[in-house]
Amino acid sequence: MADSAAERRSPAAAYAARFEAASAGGGLRLAEIPFLTQVDLRVDPKSPAAERIGTAIGVPLPVEPGTVASGGDLEVLWLGPDEWLVLGPDGAAPDLVARIAEAAGGEHVSVVDVSAQRTTLAVAGERARDVLAHGCALDLHPRVFGPGRCAQTMLARANVILVAGEDDVRVLVRSSFAGYLAEWLLDASVEYVAGG
Repeated sequence: MADSAAERRSPAAAYAARFEAASAGGGLRLAEIPFLTQVDLRVDPKSPAAERIGTAIGVPLPVEPGTVASGGDLEVLWLGPDEWLVLGPDGAAPDLVARIAEAAGGEHVSVVDVSAQRTTLAVAGERARDVLAHGCALDLHPRVFGPGRCAQTMLARANVILVAGEDDVRVLVRSSFAGYLAEWLLDASVEYVAGG
C-alpha cells in the first residue's frame, strides 16, 4: 500500500531540528506531537446517549465549559454545550468511532474522525506561557488556565485549541497553519532561548 505509516509526514515535521535547537536552553521546549487521533463528537449532554458514550469510551463527557476529562489513553475536551473533541493515540480513530456510534444506539449523534485536520504542537517548560502570551489574549496564568483546562482561541491570528497540562500547553492547530504557527513560536521564543 502506498500510504504506509512509515511514509507519513506530519505537518510540522520540517521544524523538528529547529524545535530541538530552541529547546536546548532548558527553560522552553517545543515539539510536535503528530498523528493524534481526534474525533469530533456532538450529542445532547442530557441525553441517555451521552452517558452511554462516556461509559463506552471510559471517560465521562465533561459538562463544565473549558474542561478536559481523561481516562486510559483518551482525553475528552469540552468545546461547546453539545460538542467535544476526543483525543487518543495514533490509529485509534476507527475503533473509537465505532464504539461511539454503537453507544449512541440510534439517537441523534454526530461523530466525525477529524484526525487529519490538525496537528499538535507542545510548548513546555517554565517559559511556555510567556511565549504563548505574545500572541494570545487569554489569561494563561496557571491559576486561571491550569491543568485540565482547554480553550478554543486565536494564537498569532490562527484558530487553535489550547490544552493545559502540568508542565506544557498543547496547541492543536489546523494542518494548513502548522508551518506558520511553528515559525511564529520559534520567533516568539527567541528572547527566552537567547536569554536562557
